[in-house]
Amino acid sequence: MPALSEHMNVYTTAIAVLEAKGFYIWYNRKQDSFCAQRDGWDFWADNPISLLGLVAIFEYKNPSEFTHRWWETTGSIRYPDVPETAPEYTAVYDKPRCESEDKWG
Repeated sequence: MPALSEHMNVYTTAIAVLEAKGFYIWYNRKQDSFCAQRDGWDFWADNPISLLGLVAIFEYKNPSEFTHRWWETTGSIRYPDVPETAPEYTAVYDKPRCESEDKWG
């Protein structure tokens, strides 16, 4: 069980995050797409979580103007070569908890 996964029960939170970031959100029924716009930069996706991911790319790149393929970024892993096994780790929900919720931070 992951700490968070893409599911409809996260849609409202994704929309709230986008709104908090100053985006206007709407659903385009004709295109069956969720849309966001801020300062003329617009994004379309199949669901609000994917829409939030596109906005994260926009914020990471922080373009000053529109250029062809402005979103492209190189990294150590390319899409077709994503590993098929997870690294060794302890999931956050399997880690020991504090005795009191007050100690969480």
